[in-house]
Amino acid sequence: MTGPLHEQSVLVVGRAGGIAHAVAVAARDAGARVIAAGRHRQRLADLYAGEPDIAAEAVDLTDEGSITALASRLGSLDHVVSTASARARGRLGDLAGDAVRLSFDTKVIGPLLLAKHLSPRMRQDGSFTLFSGVAASKITVGTLAVAITNGAAEVLARSLALELAPLRVNAVSPGVIDTGAWDALGDQAKAQYFADIGARNPARRIGTPHDVANTVLFAMTSTFLTGATLPVDGGEPLT
Repeated sequence: MTGPLHEQSVLVVGRAGGIAHAVAVAARDAGARVIAAGRHRQRLADLYAGEPDIAAEAVDLTDEGSITALASRLGSLDHVVSTASARARGRLGDLAGDAVRLSFDTKVIGPLLLAKHLSPRMRQDGSFTLFSGVAASKITVGTLAVAITNGAAEVLARSLALELAPLRVNAVSPGVIDTGAWDALGDQAKAQYFADIGARNPARRIGTPHDVANTVLFAMTSTFLTGATLPVDGGEPLT
């Protein structure tokens, strides 16, 4: 398949669905050979069973040995995208240390170790794309741990952009995206939350995984872009 990622290889780390799925399919449709990796390899294999040019792999971002093993199984790579997260929501008095550590391990330390072990296998015109989130730029009570994790991910992207140059490293910062993660609120509460956010942000709607995947493709293919955080949040921090 021809496209801006023709004959390139892309590793997408994340869940079997949502944004990770949208990114994997968009990269494949742009011509790439895609490796989708996550803690539950079988779920990924089942999800992509009917998809050409998308293979499933296992990796646990909280385990450096698992990351090292993944690196040893992979050949050369062009691009790495880490969408994984483990949110620790709640007010300060309700936050558990283990939950905050898991958030950092998944979204900051894990991607750092991916860069450590995978960058030597990457072509020098390739890229890393990390994930932040709107909580880093719009501070609200109840998202303290999410905000500081996202802020650290953005600093990591800038730091790696210098250390790994000319490999490019950027972060993508989604706002409220309808990935299914909000389904736990229940249909009525979810619909009300989405209506409130969509009425207030300048885009006047909720984001989709496709919106985020397009931004990731831009980060992978824009060869003069590095050390940046790209917001795809409908302008939510302005409100």
